[in-house]
Amino acid sequence: MKVLIALPGLHSIHRGAEVAFESLAPKLSELGGFEVTLAGSGTPVSGRHYRFLQTPMISRDCFGKFPKFPPLRSEIRWEEMTFAWGLRKHVRSEHPDITVTCSYPFVSWVLRGMKNQNGKRSQHVFVTQNGDHPAYRSNSEFRWFHCDGLVCTNPGFHEAHKREWNSKLIPNGVNLTRFKPGEDARADLGLPTDKKIVLMASALIPSKNVTVGVRAVALLDDVTLAIAGDGPSRDGVDELARELLPERYIRMNLSPDRMPAFYRSGDVFLHLSRDESFGNVYIEAMACGTPVVAHDYSTTHWILGNHASLLDTSEPRIIATALQDVLEGPVADKKALHQVIAERFSWDAIANQYAGFFEELEEQKP
Repeated sequence: MKVLIALPGLHSIHRGAEVAFESLAPKLSELGGFEVTLAGSGTPVSGRHYRFLQTPMISRDCFGKFPKFPPLRSEIRWEEMTFAWGLRKHVRSEHPDITVTCSYPFVSWVLRGMKNQNGKRSQHVFVTQNGDHPAYRSNSEFRWFHCDGLVCTNPGFHEAHKREWNSKLIPNGVNLTRFKPGEDARADLGLPTDKKIVLMASALIPSKNVTVGVRAVALLDDVTLAIAGDGPSRDGVDELARELLPERYIRMNLSPDRMPAFYRSGDVFLHLSRDESFGNVYIEAMACGTPVVAHDYSTTHWILGNHASLLDTSEPRIIATALQDVLEGPVADKKALHQVIAERFSWDAIANQYAGFFEELEEQKP
């Protein structure tokens, strides 16, 4: 079965969706019976067990002053349109059985127009990596959304769409050979070796509520906050941290290969988003043996259950109390936390779920 996965950021940036697809592709290929191709704007990487089609695009940075209107409602959509144009030319001879993306509208429209080797329309799968809004909105460009299969990355999405779309609940996974307990890297990362450390890994955007985390850690005595991340809210986060956490705040930008060491170097991991499509950081931190404190909502409860401290994170004082309980409590059983994640979220298991769904779609094809 030929599978084509397309997303502008593949092999060029390392966010949740890109990491997920680049992790899924080799595992699908290793199952046998699947010929997997990824299309993205990055460059080929040797040693990957899948084909890669380098597809040119114009960066969103070039579209800051361009007009905004549906469906070109942001510079991100302008960028996506240029990628879709290049994609259309690059995949003419691919003839996949299954196409996959989480990008709408332009990439989805291109993929929906593809045909397999028998001249029949390819089965199109949309994954809710970046949200489920294309599946339920009906205004403007969203009225033309369609897919043959909808992969829902959390149970809330699945419950909302299972009656209208051919849906399957499939979470993201984690690379267990990289994200596992081990020695910390505090010295290498410039972190204090004699202090308790709260970790955060997040894009610095308002919805991640990083400033609330800063205020919560500020209520703790002699505890350092280390953040791995960047984004448009960086100046506000840094300014608040310099005010409330003098000498107790470190922010860094890390390459993906350094993230396991980062997770191993803290005493507790804090993530305060209240609405994630999945949230890879939860399982990455816990797979490294680091206890997690997070907002209690349907997705975190489904992923972490009673293996993490889940609470209402609207008040910094409540968060600070939860962090203090972890920091002063028994040392976490790192191997046990890793095993909790390994049993549900290995990419081998997730790839098998995708493979089963793809096979179902092929059997249902008219």
